[in-house]
Amino acid sequence: MHAQLDYLHAIAGLLVGLLVGLTGVGGGSLMTPLLVLLFGVSPSTAVGTDLLFAATTKIAGTLVHGVRATVDWVIVRRLATGSVPAALVTLAGLARFGHPPTTANHTIVLALGVMLILTAFATLFQNFLLQLSKRADHLPERQTLVPTVALGVVLGVAVTLSSVGAGAIGVTVLLLLYPALRVSGIVGTDIAHAVPLTLIAGFGHWAIGDVNPVLLLNLLIGSLPGVVIGSLLSTRSPDRVLRPLLAAVLLISGYKLLA
Repeated sequence: MHAQLDYLHAIAGLLVGLLVGLTGVGGGSLMTPLLVLLFGVSPSTAVGTDLLFAATTKIAGTLVHGVRATVDWVIVRRLATGSVPAALVTLAGLARFGHPPTTANHTIVLALGVMLILTAFATLFQNFLLQLSKRADHLPERQTLVPTVALGVVLGVAVTLSSVGAGAIGVTVLLLLYPALRVSGIVGTDIAHAVPLTLIAGFGHWAIGDVNPVLLLNLLIGSLPGVVIGSLLSTRSPDRVLRPLLAAVLLISGYKLLA
């Protein structure tokens, strides 16, 4: 049974890795509820393990996007200016007030459920919002600094608490802030920013004791080839099929966690 469970974890990692590479969405949005609802992992351990899973997976995705010149490093720095301090403050709060563990788990499940539902809507209406933003007046480049840093702060808190948000929500807001950038550039930039954020949040959870190294290894065995294949196929992905399907899965997962 143990070997079969490891095999299933690797398959789960492969599927999630493919989706991360294809859409920039799916790391925490799919893996964390999958671990909690399907594999029975405690919410705090699922979030902590998934953060390091996402960090390692997105390093591979960043390398692919970096080679293809689809990362805007100025935007990455702006986001990290907000997200990294926010993640550290959130980790300090979890370490101080997250005991007994049931308190932390309750907070994490609530945050995870809300973030999944928000991510579902962001995923579903992303293309509509993109078309809308192209018709609207755009902010001058210098005026995008503060909103981008503020987005980083929001993502820092959300990702550290739930491991969700850096994908669909990050991509959606970046599309609105930087409509002149190609979608592949936004996805690559979002994935690159997720690396330092998830590494810091993940190692913070490890220090608190919320990471399962064996589970992490099994997930990575599947996800690393998955994210490379997904990133290479990202310009040819069947968006009309993937997005509604992904949004439906996220909505159901969020509802189940909050119910």
